[in-house]
Amino acid sequence: ETKLNNDVKQTMKTAIKKVEKASKEDAESLVLAANKRIDIAASKGVIKANTRDRYKTRLQKIVKSK
Repeated sequence: ETKLNNDVKQTMKTAIKKVEKASKEDAESLVLAANKRIDIAASKGVIKANTRDRYKTRLQKIVKSK
């Protein structure tokens, strides 16, 4: 159980890091994949709903600022 949760959380964080490091064009497409990973983590109970919303908002701000 814990290993599965860690795997879900790690794939989510990896997707977020890819968005942060990407160029503007790449970031716009990668943010969709990252949002999907964030939603999966929230639906499995790995992160809470407010945390999900906070991660998504921060990603949008990063993409807009590029």
